[in-house]
Amino acid sequence: MEEVDNILIHALRQVGTEVGEEIDSVKQFSSELIVEAVVRCVRVIEPSLGSVLPTSLPPGMSARFRVGMSLAQACQDIGYKGEIGYQTFLYSHEPEIRSLLMFLVEKLPREHAEASDQPTGKSVVLQRAIAAAIKAQLAVTWLPSNCRLPLHGETQSPTSLQCFHVQPLSLPQYIQGLGKKQLKDVKDYQRDILPPVTAQPSHHASVVASILEQHTAELSAAQEWDNEWNSQGLLSRLTPQEYRCRKQTRLHKRIVEQLRSAVQPSAESAFGGPSSTSDLSELLQAFRCTAPSDHILTKGTHFTHTQKFTFTQAAAVTSSTPSVHQSESDIQLRQQEELTSVQQQFQQLCSDVDQLAADMKHMCVTHTQVLDELKQRELGNSEKEERMQVKKKTINLLPDADNNLLKLQALVESSAKRVVNLASQWEKHRAPLIDEHRRLKEICSNQELESSRKLSEIKSLHDKIRVSTEEAKKKEDVYKQLVTELENLPQDASRSAYTQRILEIVSNIKKQKEEITKILSDTKELQKEINSLTGKLDRTFAVTDELVFKDAKKDESVRKSYKYLAALHENCNQLIQTIEDTGTILREIRDLEEQIETENGNKTVANLERILDDYRAIRQENSALAAKVREG
Repeated sequence: MEEVDNILIHALRQVGTEVGEEIDSVKQFSSELIVEAVVRCVRVIEPSLGSVLPTSLPPGMSARFRVGMSLAQACQDIGYKGEIGYQTFLYSHEPEIRSLLMFLVEKLPREHAEASDQPTGKSVVLQRAIAAAIKAQLAVTWLPSNCRLPLHGETQSPTSLQCFHVQPLSLPQYIQGLGKKQLKDVKDYQRDILPPVTAQPSHHASVVASILEQHTAELSAAQEWDNEWNSQGLLSRLTPQEYRCRKQTRLHKRIVEQLRSAVQPSAESAFGGPSSTSDLSELLQAFRCTAPSDHILTKGTHFTHTQKFTFTQAAAVTSSTPSVHQSESDIQLRQQEELTSVQQQFQQLCSDVDQLAADMKHMCVTHTQVLDELKQRELGNSEKEERMQVKKKTINLLPDADNNLLKLQALVESSAKRVVNLASQWEKHRAPLIDEHRRLKEICSNQELESSRKLSEIKSLHDKIRVSTEEAKKKEDVYKQLVTELENLPQDASRSAYTQRILEIVSNIKKQKEEITKILSDTKELQKEINSLTGKLDRTFAVTDELVFKDAKKDESVRKSYKYLAALHENCNQLIQTIEDTGTILREIRDLEEQIETENGNKTVANLERILDDYRAIRQENSALAAKVREG
């Protein structure tokens, strides 16, 4: 049972049970540890049942009995078929506890067991360490700043929190298409000038956030490229470089077209013809004439602005003397009036601009309609001109109608002969061309089928490569994890010792199995021999009884011999029955001795003493409650 107990203890530690290092057997489990182990397992197997169960026993005896009954009911709901009750947890019995824990460990989810038994690389170990640290920090009770101890300063101090601020990073990358000299310059820059990643952000707290953002962006770009290549790139039948070049060319053309359409004036796109800058200047000039000459908006150069500013300063200096006597209210009133007039002018200008824009849109629509009408009329005129030319030629042929009819008939006959001749020639050339067309079409269809088949094979190969790559990565992570665990194992415990121990256990099991098989075969042989002797004895007695009985009728001595024979047979049967009863009694004695040893190992006396103590505690609690009731 030592190996079974070790397996159980390892599984209980995996689900979060705090089993001490000195405990190496289920026999050493206390009631508190049994309750905690069962509750942890139930929470993993069925969270809805385990969430309401406490992991420790309460101090009161009545509450302990209620917790024991709840645990027994939860185990029965999970599917435990053995005998279980509150006594299983409060007054532990080693075989019952071992069978219950074995059932719970077997019921643990498989993915949980795989996650605990088959780690996948150093990254998973790091993630587990991070998760354990976060869990430990979350388990710490929050305290106000005045009640915090120095040990709480690292986890509950606001100065330890940092904002998730991301800054762009420059990472060394291999650039294709560079010459040797350019590649050498790039390598020199990356080696000598480019600062390390930890020194590029302006704040040290932004290093982790920037690295995570950079890594996430690269992963997203790689996944998008894989999806695009698997969905569109393979169908284009181009190499990845050619597909990228074509995509870049299309994007460049689209950008150029967008820029051209944005640069062209709206008049050119609406009227269908080029619009010169003179039209725009005339429109602006007409717009400027609508406003007073004093408020014309001009762009001006730096010189004109400087001159205007200087003149304004001079005018302000000259006019500052008489304006000293003006009150501040007059100045504010004048400024308000000027602001009102400027706003009115601005609103007038905005309304004029909106009106001009509406007029331009109306003119564009009108011009488009006029162009459509013009095109339709030109088409109608061309058709009428063709009909007029036909009628004109017909009228010219009317004066000499007979001769023209003869000429027309001869022309029609010659045309018909020529058409028949051409048809016969076309039939001669048409048959081989049709055969060639069918052959080429068949070849094209075969090539399409072959290309589609190869494309499907390429896709399947890509899927297999991806699956193989993932499996290789998983196996490599498992290998790294196993190497890490091997390095962390104590050096004194070698693999050969474990192997030798396993081989010894297997050999002992084989020996025990051989001995059991031998004993069973000997028992079968002995039973067969007993059965054969019993049958032989019965047959011999029957024959002897028959012979002696025949002679007993005639001879008195033979009659006595027959009586003695019957008495001997009966005594022998009684002796055999006595021996069988003795063997049964001996087996019962051995069973009783084993039960006595089992009961002695079950701590029956200690359990009885604990039951008596619990009974006294319950009586005290009942008396205390009764006293409170009387006082109330």
